Amino acid sequence: MRKLTQFVLVAAALMATPAFAEMKIAVLNYQMALLESDAAKKYAVDAEKKFGPQLNKLKTLESDAKRIQDRLVKGGDKMQQAERERLELEFKQKARDFQFQSKELNEAKAVADRDMLKQLKPKLDKAVEEVLKQGSYDLVLERGAVVDVKPQYDITRQVIERMNQQR
Repeated sequence: MRKLTQFVLVAAALMATPAFAEMKIAVLNYQMALLESDAAKKYAVDAEKKFGPQLNKLKTLESDAKRIQDRLVKGGDKMQQAERERLELEFKQKARDFQFQSKELNEAKAVADRDMLKQLKPKLDKAVEEVLKQGSYDLVLERGAVVDVKPQYDITRQVIERMNQQR
């Protein structure tokens, strides 16, 4: 809400000046420009390959724990105490394994994501700078701070294309 208020105030101040008619304004979705780039899409595919086996292990652990839990709920009162205790112990172990492996996977994925962002951010910044310079924009707003914008004022696609041209 604060961003919107600031935007409205800036827009009102700009419209009050005669120079506003000559201003070039653009909107940029910075996050979309980053995520829709070829490099980010390639990273997503590579990350799926890299972390896929761990994710599959987690899914298997989860389904095993669910299966044990269902057995305990449906037939726990009919089981012998030793069998029920064994299943409860097995369920607890699977739950602990799931939590541990899930935490490890999340941490590894977060590190990989930060590394990717560290590599791509300078490229994105350069692409943004080139598009801004080429378009001679006087004012560029983050898409999140704008309620609605006509497509001709959105330079996100241009930034993505410029970023994809970089090697």
